[in-house]
Amino acid sequence: MGGVVFKAACPDCRACFELAAQALRLAIGGSRRTTFYSFTCPDCGAAVRKPAGERIVELLTGGGVRTLRLHSSVQSPVGTG
Repeated sequence: MGGVVFKAACPDCRACFELAAQALRLAIGGSRRTTFYSFTCPDCGAAVRKPAGERIVELLTGGGVRTLRLHSSVQSPVGTG
């Protein structure tokens, strides 16, 4: 069985292509605004960043895309004694 490929498109040059899981990166943040996937367009070389909803996150993680979990800016309270 071959490797998983994902269909993608570049918003700059409008090229459509397939990318292997290794060509994509997924960043999961604490909100929709901070959850996205990124790749480099193989045609024009543009760095592309697109939002990733729950279904996209599920598909990309299931397909073996490297995932980075972004930390929250909220800090835990520190006890004083």
